[in-house]
Amino acid sequence: MNTVVSFVVVLGILIFVHELGHFLFAKLFKVRVLKFSLGFGPKVFGRTVGETEYLVSAFPLGGYVKMFGENPDEIEGAASDEAASFAHKTVWQRFLIVLAGPLFNLLFSVLLFFVIFLAVGLPDSHDTTRVGQVNPDSPAAAAGLQVDDTILSINNTATDGWLDVLNAVKDSEGKELQLTILRDNDELKLQVTPQVDQVKNIFGEEVGERYMIGIVKAEDLFYSPTGIVGAFTAACAQTWMYISLTVMGFIKLAQQVVPVKELGGPILIAQIAGQQMQAGWINLAFFMGLLSVNLGILNLLPIPVLDGGHLMFLSVEAVRRKPMTEKVQIMAQQAGMALLGTLMIFVFYNDIARIMGW
Repeated sequence: MNTVVSFVVVLGILIFVHELGHFLFAKLFKVRVLKFSLGFGPKVFGRTVGETEYLVSAFPLGGYVKMFGENPDEIEGAASDEAASFAHKTVWQRFLIVLAGPLFNLLFSVLLFFVIFLAVGLPDSHDTTRVGQVNPDSPAAAAGLQVDDTILSINNTATDGWLDVLNAVKDSEGKELQLTILRDNDELKLQVTPQVDQVKNIFGEEVGERYMIGIVKAEDLFYSPTGIVGAFTAACAQTWMYISLTVMGFIKLAQQVVPVKELGGPILIAQIAGQQMQAGWINLAFFMGLLSVNLGILNLLPIPVLDGGHLMFLSVEAVRRKPMTEKVQIMAQQAGMALLGTLMIFVFYNDIARIMGW
């Protein structure tokens, strides 16, 4: 139940933010908005206010804003209708209306992190030599090193910070090291022999090799109070980091560095959202910020049906000074729908395969 609630909350907020961007910019340019829907498919409930019907639809994996004149055939030719139609707005106005959805997702991430940092402070961690993880079948595991052990010295040289531990292991040249550790208020001596291992980046690429013993630093996280400027600067930096990682992730997928089996869909999102909610609201908020960036960047991909596809058509129209033919646009939309449909089936299969352990 926790997983379902967190999934609905996270996805509902992000869809609302995305569609709100389209809606507000359509209103800004005086385009008549016919429907504002959270979800696709049959209407669950709704209410008409003014000229717009606000509704919640059955399938919660998206949403849409239906504007008058998106299909030129809807316009009967009256001047008042043309003035309120999407199709009769300038290219740059239509471009901004389409762009506003993904842009709002990116701005929402900044706003979310700004509120977090202003409320609880900037995340920081104390430098420590406490062990947070011991990799199985590693030299450290074989030597008897355990989680929460604190490394006091290596070869009788005090280790005041984690960098001292890293340098001592790296410079060992594979020779046996004597570790003095603190465990349950008792000092113990352990002997460990480093081995050469591959260093991998966040995408699993091998970027070199060095001597390692198979331990990870414990994260003693705390928050430092900050002001409005500090919170805003950190929020922009956090969002930019997520944007960079997301873009690089797509590049690594295209280069087949990251296997496609790592792709996840709604089931994986629901599972992670549930886990983050159990870990606390800050964890859930950070996950929501990451997901908002992912949603924004994904929608900017130049695939017909997605916002990026519409932006591509509008860019071509701006260069040609006339829109692409209706036949070409229909064929492109059909190809985009087929591609997205195939992708959805694939990520659902990946999610099910993870659950079943295939």
